[in-house]
Amino acid sequence: MYISTLDPVLVGRVIAHFRQQSGMSQEVLSGLAAIGRSHLSAIERGERKPTLETLYRICTAMNVKMSAVILKLEEELDRAEKAGGK
Repeated sequence: MYISTLDPVLVGRVIAHFRQQSGMSQEVLSGLAAIGRSHLSAIERGERKPTLETLYRICTAMNVKMSAVILKLEEELDRAEKAGGK
């Protein structure tokens, strides 16, 4: 099933998952990624979607490949689709 937009809450949840796995606070990650902490917080809450550049900065700061984040996001999308189809 094609979904025309990407759920920003899901994107934020996946980013937060990787951040927590890395043991970083939002403050540390935002500093390493050179983005504002409030911006990162808004991304994790699903209030903003990161640009590709911002996602790259976040992933690089966590020492995580962007592909790993995208794969996790796709897994979560599949899970949400299956849950919605039941």
